[in-house]
Amino acid sequence: MNFMKTNLQTLFALAASAALCAAQHPAFDIESILVEPGKDRQVGGIDIMPNGKIAVAFHDGEVRLYDPEKKSWSLFASGLHEPLGLVAEDDNNITVMQRPELTRISDTDGDGLADIYRNLCDDFGMSGNYHEFAFGPLKDKDGNYFVSLNVASNGAPIREEIRGEWLELGLPREDFYGDGEHWKKVKNDAGRMYSRVPYRGWVVKIDGETGEMTPWASGVRSPNGLGFDAEGKLYVSDNQGDWLGTSKLHHIEKGKFYGHPASLPWTEGYDGPNPLDIPIAELEKMRTPAAVWFPQSTMANSPTQPILIPEGFGPFGGQMLIGEMNKSRVIRLMLEEVNGVTQGACTPFVDGSGLDMGINRLAFDRNASLILGSTHLSWPGGEGMARITYTGAAPFQDVKDITIRPDGFRVEFLEKIEDTSTLEKVTLSRYTFDYHASYGSKQIDKEEVTLAFTPADDSGKVFDIALGSAHKEDFCYEFSFPMSLNPLVCYTVREIPAK
Repeated sequence: MNFMKTNLQTLFALAASAALCAAQHPAFDIESILVEPGKDRQVGGIDIMPNGKIAVAFHDGEVRLYDPEKKSWSLFASGLHEPLGLVAEDDNNITVMQRPELTRISDTDGDGLADIYRNLCDDFGMSGNYHEFAFGPLKDKDGNYFVSLNVASNGAPIREEIRGEWLELGLPREDFYGDGEHWKKVKNDAGRMYSRVPYRGWVVKIDGETGEMTPWASGVRSPNGLGFDAEGKLYVSDNQGDWLGTSKLHHIEKGKFYGHPASLPWTEGYDGPNPLDIPIAELEKMRTPAAVWFPQSTMANSPTQPILIPEGFGPFGGQMLIGEMNKSRVIRLMLEEVNGVTQGACTPFVDGSGLDMGINRLAFDRNASLILGSTHLSWPGGEGMARITYTGAAPFQDVKDITIRPDGFRVEFLEKIEDTSTLEKVTLSRYTFDYHASYGSKQIDKEEVTLAFTPADDSGKVFDIALGSAHKEDFCYEFSFPMSLNPLVCYTVREIPAK
């Protein structure tokens, strides 16, 4: 019976692999990586070891190593609690972000199996609420780690035994335990998403030597993904919900507040009211807007991990990619700095082409191939792994980059626009989102914008776009370029350059 089950799982996995490769991008090969039959296939973390093996954290609490040459798997560690990220320090040491702690796992005797699990840091609170995920770690050039901590959800109560200080804000702690019907009556007094134990809704920094934790930035809700750009700027994604009209990418800087008020009472020296009682006008003055909006349903529903694109992975080296849970899509980011503020655009990079949903974790291997891992937990998504490799076999038309100008934009295409009359078919609309306590926001103040193209040089690839009306700050500009493989491009305007 077990033999039959294993063989059926193998057949299903091979069938999924065949489906994955059924449709392809013109310049990128997409292939599945077969995860061991009978094993958990939901991926929480990926990194590449110096020896070329791929270290993968799975939802069942195991870290397993994949040898791409032998196409074989081996167990490195087990017994972890919901690992949602890892860093391969070397061939024998891996740092993992579990739900309760940042852990260094070591193989000290060289047998391929970890024998020491060392707690590096657990100085953040836990209430037992199901939504208190811990994401990361992201390691900086100085050996420190960044971790992002989810807020709790009033979709379920907490445990009686907690870790860390409890924050008394209106609703007594005992009410959070709930008995089903009681919790339903009082849960709205907690806020849809809340932070009653330390540093929920924060990005924190952890010293790689001492394990000392430093609160870094507040105001995030469900920050499932951290990444650095080529300049070392830190970016964190956040998912649509209360106080988030749509999903976002934040450029995270120390001491700043990014909009979700539940985290504010953990700010040093805070003596304000219950965050739910702070007027929106006051929160607006405090918050740092997102660098990029991902229009809900149109672009992304649940963005995940941003990652820097290396040279050799197509013509996009130096830009960034980000995963998406609810679509079969990887998104490309085109960022710039305007008046000292980071902002920019997003566009599908690989859309469909046989990809599964649930792309949760990304890593580039030594050959500049992109390794993807999917998950779903209890939400829409997928499971398993895939590899995307640039072949360069065929050119394709897409927007390579787009930047803002005082009276419009400048767009660069990958290929020459042979028939410039096709530019007349490009459309543009702009809209914004409400900042409020409600869950999500409709696109508001939406309007169509006329535009005109002028060649910016003799290449036939670069054009200036003049708008028929003045720019508007804090608006999303949604383009459709019908001549492109990926027509959708959304630019978030925070700052407008001076003329």
